[in-house]
Amino acid sequence: MRKILCILITFFTIATNAQIERDKQLHFTAGGIASGFGYNYVYNKTKDKTKATIAGIGLAILAGTIKETIDSSQPGNKFDVEDLAATTLGGITISVTINLIKNDKNNKKIRKRRLGISLGKNRGRRKSNRNN
Repeated sequence: MRKILCILITFFTIATNAQIERDKQLHFTAGGIASGFGYNYVYNKTKDKTKATIAGIGLAILAGTIKETIDSSQPGNKFDVEDLAATTLGGITISVTINLIKNDKNNKKIRKRRLGISLGKNRGRRKSNRNN
């Protein structure tokens, strides 16, 4: 069943990929890269995931706007809102993904508690109730 599901997902990914213009894919990638840099820079300075997410998305929007503004100044080109949307979507995707995946010590402790792994002094030891 898993093999069939993997084959179907691969097929739909390839089919969807063929329907998206190469230019939009490049804009999505550029937005993701800009967002990743913005997120990491702000997170390293502030250690605040919310500010880092906003900064990552903002940098992707800024990069897309600057690129489209430069394009619109060239003869025969115009400001393409769809290109800006693709860049922004790439930024949102990467910033939110990094935010969800980013591990810090508190998240690891919470995960261990949810899994029932002891964090105390008696880690790995079982209490015995022997009455001899």
